[in-house]
Amino acid sequence: MSAATANHTPTEMMTIAAARALRNEDVCFVGIGAPSAACNLARLTHAPNITLIYESGTIATRPTVLPLSIGDGELCDTALTTVSVPEMFRYWLQGGRISVGFLGGAQIDRFANLNTTVVGAYDAPKVRLPGGGGAPEIASNCQEIFIIMAQSKRAFVDRLDFITSMGHGRTGVERRAMGIKTKGPTRLITDMAIYAPDPETCEMSVVSIHPGISRSQIEDSLGWPVRYAAEVVETPSPTHDELEVLRDMQARTRQAHQQS
Repeated sequence: MSAATANHTPTEMMTIAAARALRNEDVCFVGIGAPSAACNLARLTHAPNITLIYESGTIATRPTVLPLSIGDGELCDTALTTVSVPEMFRYWLQGGRISVGFLGGAQIDRFANLNTTVVGAYDAPKVRLPGGGGAPEIASNCQEIFIIMAQSKRAFVDRLDFITSMGHGRTGVERRAMGIKTKGPTRLITDMAIYAPDPETCEMSVVSIHPGISRSQIEDSLGWPVRYAAEVVETPSPTHDELEVLRDMQARTRQAHQQS
């Protein structure tokens, strides 16, 4: 292993692992933050023809720097076209034209339901979160969902106080029972491991562990008992090229935002 691949951070490993999950032919609905970093890394490496769509209506955008929000001018400036938000949701999203939705959240449970609304009781919350935005629609209407989140007991909880965006439901069967035809979350990528839904229960199960991470570390950072797939592999380390492209993109982003 070269020095370049050995000296990556957990966040870099998470971002690169998430980027690798995307395909050149994907039409991807991109969230701001970690999902945006992963999607644009894929575009700049192995998936140059991926179509990235942001909630503000920008289609096939190719940002030079990562956007601060869905309203960042960089997205419109580099998009093939920009459509209205109603058209984005009705024609593109609800029309089934988006293959992957890439989401994050404040909290997640073992069935990949996401909370971005409140921590605590809804009418008297301990913490009021930003809200759902378009995430509930993305979670229901994209052909499949990839989730990227740093792992901790605070964020990975046994039971959500509020489900903002449905994964597989409270017990893993509600999504199918409601007749939702899309797959829902098929990958959960963290800074420690990659998870996929169990074929029977839909509980998110570890399928790949990142280099240098132990099972005990994974277990100590979850709010539920960990389920492992029958076959668990080690996530390939970042390559020199992947790290170089990611770091260059982040450096450009920092410089641009400092000047703005």
